[in-house]
Amino acid sequence: RDIITALGTGIGDDFDISKLRYGKIIIMTDADVDGAHIRTLLLTLFYRYMKELIDEGRIFIAQPPLYKLTVGRKVYYLYSDEELEEMKTQIGDKKYEIQRYKGLGEMNPQQLWETTMDPNNRKLLKVAIEDAEEADELFEMLMGSDTESRKEFIFRHALQVKEIDI
Repeated sequence: RDIITALGTGIGDDFDISKLRYGKIIIMTDADVDGAHIRTLLLTLFYRYMKELIDEGRIFIAQPPLYKLTVGRKVYYLYSDEELEEMKTQIGDKKYEIQRYKGLGEMNPQQLWETTMDPNNRKLLKVAIEDAEEADELFEMLMGSDTESRKEFIFRHALQVKEIDI
């Protein structure tokens, strides 16, 4: 409910985009699987009850780094496992340190500003209606009443799981 109040638009039948208090709404969640779940929930909320925000290009997703790789005094922020592996290949035999961020709270304020919040450096993804539709479908499949679809999804993707949070 606080998010609805903060936006000022109301929700559902009471939604009025002309009362929106902000030009951009930026979803900023952890870079891990838990953050992806929260992002899916928020996208589903916007898609189902405030779709006009997506239609008008007001919803964005912040991209925080998943890793910090330090080589000597040089620091690299990496956003995926693939980027990490590529960087390891590029640096070759040089000594390096890796820090994996489990969440935004593990970054100090300066790192969070530099990587995720500073308008000059941050990476934002503009949410398109296709993204929200996909999030809505995924949410419905995983959380809806159709247990057969959920079971089929789990079997189909079980071997792709890299991390599991129990």
